[in-house]
Amino acid sequence: MPKKIIIYSTPTCSYCSLAKNYLSDHKISYEEIDVSKDTKAAEDMIKKSGEMGVPQIEIDGKIIVGFDKVAIDKALEIK
Repeated sequence: MPKKIIIYSTPTCSYCSLAKNYLSDHKISYEEIDVSKDTKAAEDMIKKSGEMGVPQIEIDGKIIVGFDKVAIDKALEIK
């Protein structure tokens, strides 16, 4: 069963773009939430992680703050 992946991002965030491109390069689908337009989602993101920065990547409920390839690879079992 595929993992549920949500990326909390903003349009001007270069690390958000890197994270989305990285997942796309690995043919991994994700849901993107633009927290600059969705204040409720931004509040939810902060409640989950305690952090305000983006990107935040949620993989099956686990939060990864920032574009952390090692953590992403481990969570998605990418070799």
